[in-house]
Amino acid sequence: MDKQTEYLEEAVIRFAGDSGDGMQLVGTLFSNTSGSVGNDVNTFPDYPSEIRAPEGTLYGVSAYQIQFGTKRVNTPGNKIDVLVAMNASSLKVNLKNLKKGGIIIVNTAGFDAKNLKLAKYEASPLDNGSLSEYHVIPIDITKLVQEELADTQISPKNVARTKNIFSLGMAYWLFDRPLALTEKWIEEKFRKKQDIMKANVKVLQAGWNYASKSDIFKKQFKIKKADMKPGRYRNITGNNAVAIGLVIAAKKANLPLFLGSYPITPATEILHFISGYKEYGVKHLQAEDEIAGICSAIGASYGGCLAATSTSGPGLSLKVESIGLAVILELPLVIVDVQRGGPSTGLPTKPEQADLLMAMYGRHGEAPLPIVAADSASDCFDMTIEAARLALKYMTPVILLSDGYLAQGTNPWRIPAIDELPDLTPKFATNPEGFAPYKRDPNTYVRPWAIPGTQGLEHRIGGLEKEDITGLVSQEPLNHQKMVNLRAKKIENIVNDIPLATVQGEQSGDLLILGWGGTYGAIKDAYDKLRSEGKKLSFCHLKHLNPFPKNLGDILKSFKRVLIPELNMGHLAFMLRSKYLITPIQLNKVQGLPIKAFEVEDKVNELLNSKEN
Repeated sequence: MDKQTEYLEEAVIRFAGDSGDGMQLVGTLFSNTSGSVGNDVNTFPDYPSEIRAPEGTLYGVSAYQIQFGTKRVNTPGNKIDVLVAMNASSLKVNLKNLKKGGIIIVNTAGFDAKNLKLAKYEASPLDNGSLSEYHVIPIDITKLVQEELADTQISPKNVARTKNIFSLGMAYWLFDRPLALTEKWIEEKFRKKQDIMKANVKVLQAGWNYASKSDIFKKQFKIKKADMKPGRYRNITGNNAVAIGLVIAAKKANLPLFLGSYPITPATEILHFISGYKEYGVKHLQAEDEIAGICSAIGASYGGCLAATSTSGPGLSLKVESIGLAVILELPLVIVDVQRGGPSTGLPTKPEQADLLMAMYGRHGEAPLPIVAADSASDCFDMTIEAARLALKYMTPVILLSDGYLAQGTNPWRIPAIDELPDLTPKFATNPEGFAPYKRDPNTYVRPWAIPGTQGLEHRIGGLEKEDITGLVSQEPLNHQKMVNLRAKKIENIVNDIPLATVQGEQSGDLLILGWGGTYGAIKDAYDKLRSEGKKLSFCHLKHLNPFPKNLGDILKSFKRVLIPELNMGHLAFMLRSKYLITPIQLNKVQGLPIKAFEVEDKVNELLNSKEN
């Protein structure tokens, strides 16, 4: 039969199955291929906390969602256009997010009596008419890959593992994606296992051929290249962007890089990526615990390195005393916190903006430090550079907030030329004459950074309160007051060295949407849609959270109402209420899922309609 062709501006596909079905892999491969052909891409890996959750269960479903298109893609998508479901549970969990009329590609082998029972289906949805609002493509993928690989010598277990690659081949045909990049990846991945390599390539091609020839695939969708700023691009995760950002920041500072960290989901990949840069002189330590990780980084900073540590919520809790030590020592340190759901162990694989209040207030004593936040996977690079800049210039630890959605999701990153980035070279103390470890610059209140072992610059530092200028231990009351004030003033002065906040839309008026961190994409999509409908509203997104941009107070006073969407119960809202005495409207979501554009849109429409009525 002749296939129809339909051109789309954008599309959303979600691969879903058991946690052992390879959904994260095929989602990543589809995303990378879509980026390679020139589409803008945004992704969301969504998987259970268990390493291998029980097969067929509702809580064991693993999924990977990709939105790709011809224009700027800010989120992994509101509703799904195509759902690839490998079993009954993956269909049930994800069906509520599928568009009416959307396509469901199901592996019928995953809808036997056992799987239906685990999914809590009384009857098969493939037979009872409950899916009549969708275009269902039922395929026994398991049987097809068995037939395709019947003449090979690989084990039945390895044959079964290729069903995700078959589904990927079908998805590639459905959206007119080339096979070459994935074929190359397979060849490199399994170059030492030729039988496995050939089987996966064969199955990938078989999936493509099946979709192209089968009557049940009636239409192919095409999406043209995105109109993007000229340059070299690559798909990047937030964690990879942080790792590269640290390496480049050290290069721009002409310092050795040291990362001291302990593995913790979803920040672990930063440590993995950093370990791959040994040829550039990068040093890393996989410490025995979180405290050792940050203390090793503090030691490296004392010795003259650009030092960093990476963690997530529970690890940040363990690092608290050492963060206070870095504050009182006044040493540069980049602390990357990839936020996840809490409290305690909480939701290790799920995103949440759970740590803003801890980053701001979570230390005993007066221990202020700068806080910055990334708004996309690629922006994690830029904000890592910014965190390093502030840390080195102001001799302070800096907390960079990312989250699980940004850290493990992807979007295209334009690779900058090295000369496009700021010079981060620090000014080390070198002259013994008049040197004192806490003798400050009169304008910035920054103390000198003297490398241990430099003749004439011998000094000591520690966790007890310092005497002003000399750095000797002091418990004198007025000196403590003075040192607390000086450390606070140093951080407050950073407000003069960060960009002003910018407002999109009306510069004053009724309603301002204010966001921070990973909520950017959803808010931006909602704002753009509402503005295109003629709605009057404004949007501001914050990347610097301590100190706030100096014009933020004036911006807030310029609007009657301020709506703050957050993946928490109101952390930014609390901080703004405290500092600026405003009463913001809150849109809070704590479900372990990113906020969606339609959720912001619905709330804004509710507020606009309430004013009109």
